[in-house]
Amino acid sequence: MMTAPSNTALIQTLTQPLDLGEAEAIALAVEIEADRLLIDESLGRRIAEEYTLKIRGILVNAKQQGLLTAIKPLLQDLIEAAGFRVSNVLYERILREAGE
Repeated sequence: MMTAPSNTALIQTLTQPLDLGEAEAIALAVEIEADRLLIDESLGRRIAEEYTLKIRGILVNAKQQGLLTAIKPLLQDLIEAAGFRVSNVLYERILREAGE
């Protein structure tokens, strides 16, 4: 089942700094008072936190569901090979949440 957010004003506001998919994800999470929001892009995470949404990164969620055995090697590959940028604070937080 797919649900779309109905608060078009919020979506419009959020698409100023975010792309449409992230804006709709945050708007829907606000509307349904979601327990968690899966989002990894840093600006999207900050904006979601402004709406007091609890966020969960996709990598941490995948590990907790048993889809990944470890996040650290994957993060290192993303940083070194793909130019993925992540602050030291967020890097440590991700590993802590993943139990690594």
